[in-house]
Amino acid sequence: MSEADKIFKKMCRDIIDNGTDTRGEAVRPHWSDGESAYTIKKFGVVNRYDLRKEFPALTLRPVGIKSATDEILWIWQKKSNNISDLHSHIWDEWADENGCIGKAYGYQMRKKYLWNDITKEGLKKAFDITEVPEWDNNKTYFYETGAKLLAQPALYNVNKKLYMMDQVDRVIYDLKNTPFSRRIMTNIYDFNDLHEMNLYPCAYSATFNVTEDDGQKVLNMILNQRSQDVLAANAWNVTQYAVLLCMMAREVDMIPGEFIHVIADAHIYDRHVPIIKELISRPEHPAPKLWLNPEKKSFYDFDRNDVKLLDYETGEQIKDIPVAI
Repeated sequence: MSEADKIFKKMCRDIIDNGTDTRGEAVRPHWSDGESAYTIKKFGVVNRYDLRKEFPALTLRPVGIKSATDEILWIWQKKSNNISDLHSHIWDEWADENGCIGKAYGYQMRKKYLWNDITKEGLKKAFDITEVPEWDNNKTYFYETGAKLLAQPALYNVNKKLYMMDQVDRVIYDLKNTPFSRRIMTNIYDFNDLHEMNLYPCAYSATFNVTEDDGQKVLNMILNQRSQDVLAANAWNVTQYAVLLCMMAREVDMIPGEFIHVIADAHIYDRHVPIIKELISRPEHPAPKLWLNPEKKSFYDFDRNDVKLLDYETGEQIKDIPVAI
């Protein structure tokens, strides 16, 4: 039976039985009817999934693999902060009249930072680049500089004699050039921009680490999440970041290994408790297999139609889950 199901059930049971109830406290979230949305929560939940053994898709209820993949690619590949680039409506609540969610998520991934250890040889190895566009500017990152420049893995800063690269491309660069580095990570919780984000990032940092298994390089990842609505988001986040790990492993010719999910505040909302209790009473099914389009290798070539869950048997979907805002 699915190990992901067992992990989910154990986590939910622990939160309900041993968690802290926030009823009566000052809380920010509320329900659509205006009532405060209280939670039962646990601090510092750590769940480990080994993708060499199974793909961690919950079987207690179905997970929409294409939509989950679409969102992670929206952030990591398209590096977008506009809901017009999504095929779902999950971010509509936080978008303005232009469809923008502020300087959050994909916006942070598109920023280009200065690096003093990038080389043309390394760029050639990582991205097959021979020429690097120059950008004569003293800023440390760029956003609205035009799609053509932003699509480049790196720019050369003439004034500072340094290369500029965004966080995602830096991960790919390091995994191909210095895979055993202990500095391969992303972080989108930028305090300078929080006041211009319509929602603070929940899953905010990913750290990649390479190990070996029988002579083959294994790509592992830790996801740090400050807060998680367990019913609405846990299965979704686990699935999409597992897909991300598999895509990155394909890009850098490695095997996807461990995905470790660290949640600072794992909570179940008061109106979700009966739903969770019913959900974790359901029978488990065998874990499905992930199909990742074998004709694609580059992370930037994948789209939501390049993933499928094979032999995916699940319980019934839960509809109309109330969402706290």
